[in-house]
Amino acid sequence: MNIKDLISERVVQAMTLSGIPEINCKPQVRQTSTIKFGHYQVDGIIYLAKKMGMPSILLANNIMFHLDLKDISTKIEVAGIGFINIFLDIKWMEKQAKNMLISPKLDVKNIKPQTVVLDYSSPNVAKEMHVGHLRSTIIGDAMARTLEFLGHKVIRANHIGDWGTQFGMLIAFLKDKHKNNFTELLLKDLEECYRKAKYYYERDPLFADMSRKYVLKLQKGDKECLVIWKKIVNISIEQNQKIYDRLHVTLSYKDIKGESTYNHMLPGIVNDLKLRGLAINNNGAVVVILNEFKNKQGKSMGVIIQKKDGAFLYATVDVACAKYRYEQLKADRIIYYTDSRQHQHLLQVWSIVRKAKYVPDSVVFEHHMFGMILDNNNNPFKTRSGETIKLSELLDEAFRRAYILVKNKNPDINHDQAKYLAEAIGSSAIKYSELSKNRTTDYVFNWDQMLTFEGNTAPYMQYAYTRLMSIFHKSGIQVDLLDEKIIITNNQEKILVMCILQFEEAIMHVAKKGTPHVICNYLYNLTNKFSSFYESCPILKAEDESIRYSRLQLSFLTSKVLNQCLNILGIKILSYM
Repeated sequence: MNIKDLISERVVQAMTLSGIPEINCKPQVRQTSTIKFGHYQVDGIIYLAKKMGMPSILLANNIMFHLDLKDISTKIEVAGIGFINIFLDIKWMEKQAKNMLISPKLDVKNIKPQTVVLDYSSPNVAKEMHVGHLRSTIIGDAMARTLEFLGHKVIRANHIGDWGTQFGMLIAFLKDKHKNNFTELLLKDLEECYRKAKYYYERDPLFADMSRKYVLKLQKGDKECLVIWKKIVNISIEQNQKIYDRLHVTLSYKDIKGESTYNHMLPGIVNDLKLRGLAINNNGAVVVILNEFKNKQGKSMGVIIQKKDGAFLYATVDVACAKYRYEQLKADRIIYYTDSRQHQHLLQVWSIVRKAKYVPDSVVFEHHMFGMILDNNNNPFKTRSGETIKLSELLDEAFRRAYILVKNKNPDINHDQAKYLAEAIGSSAIKYSELSKNRTTDYVFNWDQMLTFEGNTAPYMQYAYTRLMSIFHKSGIQVDLLDEKIIITNNQEKILVMCILQFEEAIMHVAKKGTPHVICNYLYNLTNKFSSFYESCPILKAEDESIRYSRLQLSFLTSKVLNQCLNILGIKILSYM
């Protein structure tokens, strides 16, 4: 049940009947912040009245006169100089709560399913995943879970950097400096090889030339180069998967679509763009001129798609990638989770793709950018020595801190149980701290804040769920089999039910905007309202049997919503804490 959408549809009908042109029938319906203004409010009427040249009070009254909400509302009023306040009917709320309880998907409406390609995580090969990959990986995964819950077909695309110049450097180093001795290499060894290869590449012209030649040989399918390349890629993938598993992220081997996937398409892309007149030869390189993008001198910018030596670039790969996702994967919506530095690059790629008619306008491209993770001094979050923090080290530290927390709270707990809880709480704390922040903003990483059992944190949510489940264990009643009505007898119950009924609105907002913090805020709001309900409304000790059963069902419905939200966020649900 999406109350906001239901009211919006009725308001549009009322606006049409009031003589408002269809182009202006775009009501701004929102949840109210306080009950004296009702449960929902219609805004934007003042601006619309000014546009139409009439008093806002008159327009608001005209809309209210035609607004048919008698089946869901007990009161509609015009407030201020043109706001419409809507008070929902308690009996209707009771019925919707019961519908949510018995529905397999919490009464979330059926949608027209789309095929959505989500490009997220995207680590580089031959390097350990670091804190810079955290936001893309976690936010992208929450979005994937959200869209799947709603019924969309989600194709996870882990676009790893498994191609390009760095591999020419690595192959040259392994063959020339390391003498092909890579059978026992670990990822940390590869990182060291990469650092040394880069050192030689920047200082030794002969090594740099050799590296470029290996890039070309690799792109042309040289067997020896492919064997080394595959070994490097496999070492990286195995380590990355361990990180995904610890983070409870749904990415797996089958989701990997590296840059190499599109290598066979690149010569054809370049030739086709030249034939279409979109690409030209410029000093030996092939360039697409984009007049809509200007450099600092005000001149049109060119995007190189093939270098003088015949090598292809990231832009070429990304053009082929977008084409592949539409033609082969049948995408309706393509979403990229990368930081803001990639925005212009993506806009340029999409411009080429549209001009070449590789992807029609009906397919939506979206770049869900995110801010940086900072330390207490508002600097990029790094080690004391200034190095980027590896995710494995971050998770190990989270485990260590969570283990101490668990042992302090449960001194008698055995080691294996403490380890299990520490791993679940530690990784979830990192995830939830990330997800609870608006992805577009920077935030300060704070261990103490994310591992507390108070406030909008993973431990608080995990504990709230276990406390809820204890109610049902104590009751001895199989709550999911109760067939009694849900009844609202006081204000605390009404507030809790209202919050529960707004679940779909939160989920739909995330699905549209890719902002999981909305679910976190909703969860925190829900748990607080349940706490108030729990403190003021006896459940198992309620004297009236119908009220006792109703409150048990409300508690069970709250647990179902809480469970679903935690699943969508990828937060581990615990049976004890």
